[in-house]
Amino acid sequence: MMFKLAWRNIWRNKRRTIITIVSIAFAVILSSLMRSMQLGSYERMIDNSVRFYTGYIQIHKLGYWDEQVLDNAFYPPKGLQEQIESLDGVEAAVPRLESFALASFKTRSRGAMVIGIDPEKESHLTGVEHKITEGSKVGLNDPRVLMGSGLADYLNMKVGDTLVLISQGYHGVNAAGKYEYFYGAEGLLTAMAVVTDQPKDVDDVREEILGDLDTTAYEVMGWKTMMPELIQGIEIDNISGIIMLLLLYLVIGFGMFGTFLMMTKERLYEFGVMLSVGMHRSRLQLLIFSEIVLLAILAVLAGFALSLPVINYFSRNPISLPEEYKTAFEKFDIEPIYAFSNEPIVFTSQAWVVFFMALVLSAYPLYKIWKIDPVTAMREGR
Repeated sequence: MMFKLAWRNIWRNKRRTIITIVSIAFAVILSSLMRSMQLGSYERMIDNSVRFYTGYIQIHKLGYWDEQVLDNAFYPPKGLQEQIESLDGVEAAVPRLESFALASFKTRSRGAMVIGIDPEKESHLTGVEHKITEGSKVGLNDPRVLMGSGLADYLNMKVGDTLVLISQGYHGVNAAGKYEYFYGAEGLLTAMAVVTDQPKDVDDVREEILGDLDTTAYEVMGWKTMMPELIQGIEIDNISGIIMLLLLYLVIGFGMFGTFLMMTKERLYEFGVMLSVGMHRSRLQLLIFSEIVLLAILAVLAGFALSLPVINYFSRNPISLPEEYKTAFEKFDIEPIYAFSNEPIVFTSQAWVVFFMALVLSAYPLYKIWKIDPVTAMREGR
């Protein structure tokens, strides 16, 4: 009965109700957009970082991560790659053989990382074939190499030039000149990088891989373990983002309080009359609280419904940064875009926070009713 009466009351003054709903709905939309953009930037940052090099998960010989030398390479168990790729949530398993060498051309030389890849599998991780600016992609048994533009510029090399590499191979063998198996490590891997469909699948996939591997011989590491500095950077940025969000909530709170203050002032005469005819203050408070709950629910649902299509659109069509910022971002291999996240927590967390704020701010009209003098209220409310 109380909620039925509250529902009728909130629509007796449609203008006031619409103003209140719009105020709260705008708060939900604004906070959802801000949080979506923040979480979306983290998701893109993580995806760019792991797809630039490490993958979401890596399998190594036990101890390799602490001492990343070629002698800690391993022969992958038969069928390991196919077994990993059959797991739910796995996009691809990418084999890698990594070491360092002295790269030379004519009179110039520089230390460089040398990575042996399976070009077809590597496309699932780094998308290397889409990053080629000169020349063409290489095949699995192609004698050519792909070189980073920075190293090529330093060595003054162009497509068709011969690169000389000097290093130490597996178990100390010489590695110099041009070889089909440069490091003398045929069939060996330093890592098996695993690409998952979603970052949230990493822990489940890692546990499944651990269940099938000999953990006394191999280690399975997630991206959070391999890139702690990225986690720290996100955590620091998240703190500043939360502070900004709290400031936004403060502004939103004052706006909502203003609408509740207006609602209370406009209804002073009504409150005075209802108390004068014998209505208990507690029941009047319960009625007003019911009205505020209904208003908050309507407003939060409206905000949710309006923010959902906007965020979904921008999650599929990120906002590109102006040209003057693109070069700076691309130097760090970060996409020059504002990305948005459409994870459910973006909507639910903001909706709950704003709803809770509305309930807290309802304390003002409830306190006003508790202290109100009916005669004074009717005189002031006229």
